[in-house]
Amino acid sequence: MVPNVNATPVTGRRGVYWQTGLCLVLLAGAGWLLRRHWPTVQHGALRLAVADHGWLLVAALAALGTWVSSALAQQGAVARRLPGGRLVAAQFAASAANHLLPAGLGAGAVNLRFLMRCGLPAGRGASALAVKGAAGAVVRLVLIAALAPVCPGLLRIPQVPAAVLLAATAAAVLLAVLVRARLWARCRGAVTAVAADIRDLHTRPVRAAALWGGSVAFAALHSLVLIAVARAVGLPLSPARVALLYLAASGAAALLPTPGGLGSLDAALALALTASGTPAAAAASAVLGYRLLTMWLPLVPGLVVLGLLVRRRAL
Repeated sequence: MVPNVNATPVTGRRGVYWQTGLCLVLLAGAGWLLRRHWPTVQHGALRLAVADHGWLLVAALAALGTWVSSALAQQGAVARRLPGGRLVAAQFAASAANHLLPAGLGAGAVNLRFLMRCGLPAGRGASALAVKGAAGAVVRLVLIAALAPVCPGLLRIPQVPAAVLLAATAAAVLLAVLVRARLWARCRGAVTAVAADIRDLHTRPVRAAALWGGSVAFAALHSLVLIAVARAVGLPLSPARVALLYLAASGAAALLPTPGGLGSLDAALALALTASGTPAAAAASAVLGYRLLTMWLPLVPGLVVLGLLVRRRAL
């Protein structure tokens, strides 16, 4: 029997179509919310325009540091030495590409291409990206666990009926049983490779320090951007509370595959800030300032850098 060589590409395209469709639905919902709450958003923008410029400068410097820390974490996930300048430029370009495609596809493609240009095989490059992503997720969970006792009552776990929990657990178990037979054989090799890379990485203290230090710095600097913007617009929240709200909201928004968290992260941050007692206009100002510095202002320069890297065959 002749194998169907087109089956995998078609399946991949269908996955992209589903992600794109879900992304469009989420963006439409975000647009509806924006239109419904436009007076609050407009008031928040006016408040941001007269915010403390000193704190906004601190936020801008923290935003610049996020790309350096991302480069440090990426270097830590790779055994060989990467060119530092091009590595930082690739992270800057990847953040711009991530705002154009859903579910991190843009950033992943740019970083994978960069690693391959540096001499890594495609499998090793994908494994390095998986190691970096896993380290980032672990760091966020640890930071949330460390900050939650400092801010008691800030994160409230909703009361869910026992019947709903049992039904969700049964559905999850059934799905795992059905999927395991088909997917585990395909995923086992990738999981084994990532685990081997993690073990090898921790035999090199310098690389492990770069991975974990860069991951901590990345999450901390993004938190600092929101903290500084919150101070600039006069939010009555302590830095620890703002950081915890950011980490929780960004983690929740990551479950929705919108480009760069567009709509999902904005809504999650605004909801988290207002639920903590912040006035809606002040919360809108903080979210607008954070997104302006981490997404909108760097978008065009990031795309220019992306084009230059492609032109110079660095990607």
